[in-house]
Amino acid sequence: MADTKREIERKYEATDDTRLPDLTRAAGVDRSVHRGLTELDAVYHDTADLRLAADALTLRRRTGGADEGWHLKFPVATGIRDELHEPLADTLPRPLAALLRSRVRHAELAPVVRLRSARDVHHLTAADGTLLAEVSVDRVRAERLAGEGSGTTAAWTEIEVELADDGDPAVLDAVEKRLSKAGIRPAGSSSKLARALAETTPVRGGKKQGKTAPHTAGDHVLAYVRKQIRTIVDLDPAVRRDLPDSVHRMRVATRRLRSAFKTHRKLLDRAATDPLGAELKWLAAELGLDRDQEVLDERLGARVEALPATLALGPVRGRLRAWSAARRTGSRRRIIDVLDGKRYLDLLDALEALSADPPLRPAARRAPGKALPRAVLKDYERLARRMEHALEHPPGPERDTAMHEARKAAKRARYAGESARPALGKPAKRFAKRVKAVQTVLGDHQDSVVAREALRTLAIQSHAAGETAFTWGLLYAREEAAAEARERELPEVWARASDPVLRADLKH
Repeated sequence: MADTKREIERKYEATDDTRLPDLTRAAGVDRSVHRGLTELDAVYHDTADLRLAADALTLRRRTGGADEGWHLKFPVATGIRDELHEPLADTLPRPLAALLRSRVRHAELAPVVRLRSARDVHHLTAADGTLLAEVSVDRVRAERLAGEGSGTTAAWTEIEVELADDGDPAVLDAVEKRLSKAGIRPAGSSSKLARALAETTPVRGGKKQGKTAPHTAGDHVLAYVRKQIRTIVDLDPAVRRDLPDSVHRMRVATRRLRSAFKTHRKLLDRAATDPLGAELKWLAAELGLDRDQEVLDERLGARVEALPATLALGPVRGRLRAWSAARRTGSRRRIIDVLDGKRYLDLLDALEALSADPPLRPAARRAPGKALPRAVLKDYERLARRMEHALEHPPGPERDTAMHEARKAAKRARYAGESARPALGKPAKRFAKRVKAVQTVLGDHQDSVVAREALRTLAIQSHAAGETAFTWGLLYAREEAAAEARERELPEVWARASDPVLRADLKH
């Protein structure tokens, strides 16, 4: 994987005659060391329709400076980006190309803007010589290489203040205060590329078409569907970089999208959404291989760590580690293979096509206040039937299975409430919150069922190896008690979620 750096910086407007104020008067700064002038030449690449720029991503090949090479930047928050670096090469390095695949897919990446900058650099240091920030005055010359405005040029001067690695962001505030007193204001563009595109794109007459607020039930559903599609695309590079919780979040987005297709069958044509739902189910299953084992490992590991030493008999921790390793499927490599595969890319293409040309049914033209409550309540009724079935069973395997089925119905009903929230407001929010509580109880119960199956296997393995199975039996009993506690809790939680007033509010 490419080298990664967290870039925290702020940009300011300047002119050719702008002079930096005395920044040693900024709190915490002891010295300002002039590091000289550097010539930088960067060519920015994008698709013909500027997909990367639309998502505030920048891809460049830069020569000059200490870090020449290929750079890919992902936005994290305002003024914060993750910069990935690969050595200088004639073509885009494969690791960076992979991180862009979900957005670019079959499109070509080509040069769109060239920026040549004369960078005058100053280092701000603390009294002990520690680097606090780098301040540069950049005189930029931009040339549009492709698309609208091709051949157009622009020039400007800006000041860039970048926090040193592991630096205190308070330094940026202190420097900004000094710049502000000198009449230097924050820049209007978040990046040089954004400014270059803005200044080299021809200005057309007429009013710009802004986003219109959702009006019909179909508008609201499509907004939710498009949000989930966007989430899947955005999380693809995070999954490839193995960022925390990225696989889980991507899996949730696939489930939300699949649930939306089912919940809103009256509004979206099933002939188009059912095949996509099947592919989303496949993707969620692939993403879940590692996640499910991770959840189980965390649960069993916590149970073992909570035991007094006198009750952890035999090589309990070693046995647990060996068991977990044996169940690992090489899923990290498998996930990357899935994301690189044709089936996944075809799914992204199909989702993009659905977003661009949605298969709306006539009912989608109805007012959201009528169509959406009906869809949410239908999912609630499905959940109610499964809850009734689960609660009528005595404790045992049949009840465990029925509760698991109710859990899946609760998740779908919760997602239905969340999808309707922008249109229905607080009633949908309250409904989703109550149903989520039911889902949580049912989910913890199911985790206990899975944990008990694992503990039984561990006990059998320990016995076969001549080890005592006492600890695994003890943990099995504790999981059984935890499940019973959840079963006792469930009727009260369900009563709150099935309050008739809650459902009546959705209709009004």
